[in-house]
Amino acid sequence: MKSDNSNSLFQRALARTPGGVNSPVRAWKAVGAAPLFISTAQGAYVEDEDGNRFVDYVGAFGPAILGHAEPRVARAVAAQAAHGFSYGAPTRLEVELAELIAAAIPAAQKVRLQTSGTEAGMTALRIARAATGRSMIVKFDGCYHGHSDALLVRAGSGAMTLGVPDSPGVPAELAQLTLVARYNDLSSVEQCFVQHPGRIAAVIVEPVAANMGVVKPQANFLSQLSTLTHRYGALLICDEVITGFRLRFGAASELFGAEPDLIMLGKIIGGGNPIGAVAGRAELMDLLAPAGAVYQAGTLSGSPLSVRAGIETLKVLAQGGAYERLEAAGAYLESGFASALAQHGIAGCINRAGSLLTLFLGVTEVRNADDAQRADRARFARFFRAMLERGIYLPPSQFEALFISLAHSEEDLKKTVDAAHQSLAE
Repeated sequence: MKSDNSNSLFQRALARTPGGVNSPVRAWKAVGAAPLFISTAQGAYVEDEDGNRFVDYVGAFGPAILGHAEPRVARAVAAQAAHGFSYGAPTRLEVELAELIAAAIPAAQKVRLQTSGTEAGMTALRIARAATGRSMIVKFDGCYHGHSDALLVRAGSGAMTLGVPDSPGVPAELAQLTLVARYNDLSSVEQCFVQHPGRIAAVIVEPVAANMGVVKPQANFLSQLSTLTHRYGALLICDEVITGFRLRFGAASELFGAEPDLIMLGKIIGGGNPIGAVAGRAELMDLLAPAGAVYQAGTLSGSPLSVRAGIETLKVLAQGGAYERLEAAGAYLESGFASALAQHGIAGCINRAGSLLTLFLGVTEVRNADDAQRADRARFARFFRAMLERGIYLPPSQFEALFISLAHSEEDLKKTVDAAHQSLAE
């Protein structure tokens, strides 16, 4: 595999961009390699600047559920571009996308479009604090909700503690308004409420965790979390930036009995273009300006290009059979990876929810962040590089999800399983 052009571009990038990338995971530090620079993407494939072609399971980290440059979406975006990129004014498209989301997600009575998942998280917390008059929040160790100060927090000496900053520049005083509980452990959440009575505004959760690798909620966890949260007078925020329209046509939280007050969306609803959204009950959403006093604004919120791409993407997904095909593809990869682990006597496990999947190496069960941290990251890095040499482009971290798209063919899936057998044999 040639990488001369990618290496040259990386060196140029290092001179002008912090770390040579514009989002940290792209630097490939977790897999001990220099990143490839992608020049084009089509369907289930990406091609780098050296002409190497790969079956892609990054999928832009989630939006490319139809595959890259899906023709109907590409035509719609090109048509919209001819009418202007952005107006700084309301558009019919914004109304249509909000109506599509509200029709698919009963909890999304009203929708505020933004430009990123991070913005959606910031806004959801601001609404929750205004609605409850409380300042503290509860998040789960291993769940990522964007890089805003209040949410860029990890557990302290153990779970169920006051959060500590996950980055320099996040004030410790602000981080201490965030409590960190253990995913799939309801008692850790209740302990937060008991220790801080009347102070917690909201609990924020990924219905299916996808930022410590894929971790599904255990039976009744989300429904009981909803009950517990509401019993203590707090709001439940479901972060569906990844899972929204990924596991079903609508919110994944409904699959698991959650009753969110607010929902964060992104990725798929923009069809690969920058977007975010917060949605929820009308009386909560109407706290936002100009209906209410909670301020939030954005020059590019509801970008016509993003919204048009999202509308076309949702129209395709609404057609019958899309999610059945994604489930079948996910099941095929899960079975193939499991067979490869067993055949080569390698400890590991596969966590999957529909078209989201993570192969963990070195552990036999992952239910939370503590389990995920025990995975063999060095072995995963070798596996990643071996798969890349065989034409398979995986997310460059043990703790990211593989994203399967409707563009992945049976041949692509078989090639991937065969490559896994060969790579694990090494």
